[in-house]
Amino acid sequence: MGKKFFYCLGFLFFLCGISKAQLTENFNDGDLINNPAWTGGTSVFTVNTAFQLQSNNSLAGSNYYVSTPSTPALSAEWEFWVQITFNPSSTNYIDAYLTASASDLSLNSTSGYFVRIGNTDDEISLYRKEAFGVITKIIDGVNGILNSSNNVMKIKVIRDASNQWTLLRDLTGAGNSYISEGSVSDATYNTSSFFGFLIRQSTASFFQRHFFDDIEIKNYAPDVTPPVIQSSTAVSNIQVDVLFNEPLDMASSQLFSNYSANNGLGMPVSAIANSGNSSLIHLTFGTTLTNGTVYTLTVNGVKDVAGNAINNGTTTFSFYSPQQYDVVINELLADASPQVGLPNNEWVELKNTSPFPINLQGWKLDDLSGTSGSMPNYILQPDSFLIVCTGSAVSSLSTFGNVISVSNFPSLNNDGELIFLTDANGKNIHAVQYSIEWYKNELKKDGGWTLEMIDTKNPCEGSTNWKASIDASGGTPGRKNSVDGINKDESSPKLLRAFATNETAIILVFNEPLDSLKAVTVANYTFDNGLAATSALAVSPFFDKVNITLNNPIVAGIIYTVIAKNIADCGGNIIGEKNSAKFGTAQNADSLDLVINEILFNPLPLSVDYVELYNRSTKIIDLSKIYIANRNSSNVISSIQQVSTESILLFPQEFTLLTPDIDAVKNQYITTNPGAFLKLNSFPSYSNTSGNVIVLNNQGNIIDEVTYLEKWHFPLISNTQGVSLERIDYDGISTQSNFHSAATSVGYGTPGYKNSQYKLTEDVQGEITVTPEIFSPDNDGTNDFITIDYSFPSAGYVTNITIFDASGRPVRYLQKNSLSGIKGYYRWDGLDDKNRKLPQGIYIIYTGIFNTDGKKKQFKNTIVLARRY
Repeated sequence: MGKKFFYCLGFLFFLCGISKAQLTENFNDGDLINNPAWTGGTSVFTVNTAFQLQSNNSLAGSNYYVSTPSTPALSAEWEFWVQITFNPSSTNYIDAYLTASASDLSLNSTSGYFVRIGNTDDEISLYRKEAFGVITKIIDGVNGILNSSNNVMKIKVIRDASNQWTLLRDLTGAGNSYISEGSVSDATYNTSSFFGFLIRQSTASFFQRHFFDDIEIKNYAPDVTPPVIQSSTAVSNIQVDVLFNEPLDMASSQLFSNYSANNGLGMPVSAIANSGNSSLIHLTFGTTLTNGTVYTLTVNGVKDVAGNAINNGTTTFSFYSPQQYDVVINELLADASPQVGLPNNEWVELKNTSPFPINLQGWKLDDLSGTSGSMPNYILQPDSFLIVCTGSAVSSLSTFGNVISVSNFPSLNNDGELIFLTDANGKNIHAVQYSIEWYKNELKKDGGWTLEMIDTKNPCEGSTNWKASIDASGGTPGRKNSVDGINKDESSPKLLRAFATNETAIILVFNEPLDSLKAVTVANYTFDNGLAATSALAVSPFFDKVNITLNNPIVAGIIYTVIAKNIADCGGNIIGEKNSAKFGTAQNADSLDLVINEILFNPLPLSVDYVELYNRSTKIIDLSKIYIANRNSSNVISSIQQVSTESILLFPQEFTLLTPDIDAVKNQYITTNPGAFLKLNSFPSYSNTSGNVIVLNNQGNIIDEVTYLEKWHFPLISNTQGVSLERIDYDGISTQSNFHSAATSVGYGTPGYKNSQYKLTEDVQGEITVTPEIFSPDNDGTNDFITIDYSFPSAGYVTNITIFDASGRPVRYLQKNSLSGIKGYYRWDGLDDKNRKLPQGIYIIYTGIFNTDGKKKQFKNTIVLARRY
């Protein structure tokens, strides 16, 4: 009974001794007095607000220390965190005593082992100190690793039962990536009484710049487990990174014959340990990895620092070079205010649509204003999401999903811009040119809601594949989109236009992105007039343009035609009927080459202004060199706007319709030529009552100008809102006499096509000709007025025109003493002098002319005014 009690009591004392021998200190109690108690220069050390031990000695050229009881010396392990915010030197370093015979570490008589941090060689080394101040370096660390103004590290020292010492360091400070500084066998001292830090400092620039934390001293448990492969990643088509779960022996881990891969890859030509992480090995193969193939790597004989060797360890990896649309811009928040439920930050969400993990290291987000910084090393798994933002937004967005930050994150314009994603090689992966119309919701487009892609299998589509989020929070960052669904592209691509960039190169513009392989096939393009394609290049980032090099120069004055066949969009749809375009050499526009053909200046409430231009010349005119404008209150030309930032060719006898909102015009008027419509984001303002519409060339010269008044409209139209003014004769002057209200039968406007009131004045033989003989002034677009064409033998004739009814009564004095040219015309709209409708019947047009030479002549023409009742 007594023996048992004595044995148990002795065992408890043994356990207590082991417990007291171990030490854990993180300074969270905020003092140096208890748990454990520190002695020595406690007045020159303090526990700071970050709960770290910090030096606090302000004496130059001093040595000072702090220590605490510690008895482990054999089969023990020491680990601690250190930061020095200076570059160490021969007079500025730290000696971290693992074992010490006395509490005063500064005494020559104190013996033991210490790690010197710093010194002349900026190294971490292990020393043995003997009595009377003799010190010996027993592990010589790598020189220069502390050559910085801020050095953070974690240090681990192991001494096993056979007196084998190993010194390890992790310069990240995390303790997850230890690298061995070396090993040595030393059995000089087998006991210890204290652990502590001895600091040597010189001048004031080193004061209070030593920090210590997370100290742990414990019994060493020998490592008998071989290393385990954590991951293997193909970082290029010849290099694979293999990560193990612990630091490795340098010799065995860098022996390339210890690694072998299947599928014909074999052994690597080299195996190199990472300079900052001995758990990471870079393998380089002599054979190129096949894209998308899964390989199995077998590892044998690689040892950890304890000598345990892996046997038949396996891991799989694959190399995959991302293709276009493998990662897509899936959601974005361009206008975070007013907030709905998401943080007040701009961001872009990416989605991996491929079946392979993709490393985004080196990828970038670009917009027209600049390029973001490179993305960090991040593996985006298949069918997963990633939020990309600026650094200051990471904390607020991290609760929604995986987040990375990039420097110079693009500032997303509220009303849309081009943003595109490129890989580390600069290859365009996906691009989006969003606009505020994509929200399709008047409330949500004002801010706080995201734009979400509907179908990631249809990434080429624009507005038809995006809309505002319907999630109650305003968006779905880091998870499946609230509008996710099937939105297959079933429409064929269309060739919109072509233009020359020089005499042997043209660009074709399509309405959507193309299959790049079909787009670059020269056999898919045919030309007339002796031209042929010698090369074709799809233009990034959208690949909706193709740059073609021609076999012969373009001849000025010839209009060419190109036909595209077998061209497909990225959904596989083949081009249909809209597959041809004209092109040629553009010429500068001069006065009246372009004329203002139609003006809508007083639109209906849901519509907008528009201006229609007509090319009445024989020139090909590039609309990127044309501007429209108005005049301000000082009659100065102002609000000048470029018609197009891209080259768009307007051919002879063609129209173009300029407006700030194409859809609004289409919804209001009959549209027979939508291809003629051009949207101007900034459109000059035109008053509802009077104003100036001006067309300029790129030299700032006026090509045409119309000074309109509301009273130019047909007087019997009671409400002119939504009624356009149409030019009657392309070759006529730009004044009231050559404009008329658009006909009722066309909905009061003919945007983009021939005017309802169009009439070409033909050359007449004779002196006075009135056409038509029967007219019906009811604004239906057919014979709404008569034209009185005159041809006089010389200039200088004064003209008087009076309209009489069948009873001989004058009903309209159309012209009084009007100075006429040699040739010209006047028009009558069937109204009397008080703008009242005249009844149907026969009317006499009496014209009298005279000049200063006394010559005079009279003409009588009979016409019929018809009305519908």
